[in-house]
Amino acid sequence: MPQINLYHHDETPSPLQLVWKSYRTRFLSMAALYVLLAMILVVILSPLLAPFNTSAQFSDAIALPPSWVESGNMKYLFGTDDLGRDMLSRLLIGGLYSLGLPILMVAVSSLIGMSIGALAGIDRTIKYQSLSRLFDTLLSIPSFLMALIIIAILGTGFNNVAFAITLSLIPQFIFVTRNAVHEEWHKDYVTASRLNGCSKAYLLYRVILPNVTPTLVMQLTVSLSVAIMDIAALSFLGLGIQAPTPEWGSMLARSLDEVYLSPWSMVLPGVTLFITIMAINIVGDSLRRALKERVNS
Repeated sequence: MPQINLYHHDETPSPLQLVWKSYRTRFLSMAALYVLLAMILVVILSPLLAPFNTSAQFSDAIALPPSWVESGNMKYLFGTDDLGRDMLSRLLIGGLYSLGLPILMVAVSSLIGMSIGALAGIDRTIKYQSLSRLFDTLLSIPSFLMALIIIAILGTGFNNVAFAITLSLIPQFIFVTRNAVHEEWHKDYVTASRLNGCSKAYLLYRVILPNVTPTLVMQLTVSLSVAIMDIAALSFLGLGIQAPTPEWGSMLARSLDEVYLSPWSMVLPGVTLFITIMAINIVGDSLRRALKERVNS
């Protein structure tokens, strides 16, 4: 016999549930989230999904249009380039370098930058302040220009590009995190917690961090967009991921000479880049709004 509960009690939703409830009310936010998750899943599974080797050249299918064109072939769904390489395979594997690599670079740079910025925001000693001022000076140099300078010193190549872009993103995270933490540090609720004897570590992770999360989330999404654009731009200029490795920026650069003969070889990577960056920006802005609504509620 089922038990009857005579006492009514309200269930308080968790902070994550409140954020999700606010986020999912916007159709555009959900659409962008689904697109971004789908692209990340496809990138992860790209070695399994790619129908051909990215370097395989088919002499009987040079500059073949996509399959939805009358002269296309279903065997090559997105057509082929001027060397007879399958565009779908190159787009899928290129996602590992154009989306997967920037995610990894942003994760590393955010971990380093937020750690230094948070310590500089609560610790006013000369050591942390000197370090943050040094990165403030580097912040005056645009990330793309800084990456160019580093590559000019170290040379081109996969490892050097990853190192250059990661290093160029760190000052942004330090600046944003330090200012956000320092602003919260002098507010009344933090002062009250300090008077209660809370340690700096507790204040940082339990008191301040939840209130600066919207700012940090926005910086994460902006940095991810910047990293994707930087690696695409460097590859477009021939300074990033080197051929024959497929990367959306290098695919755009190669397609310039063949734009009139095979326009799909330029349109497909360009549209993929646009959709990726647009989805990231929409998700980041919507998530920031949802987090801000939770903090203010």
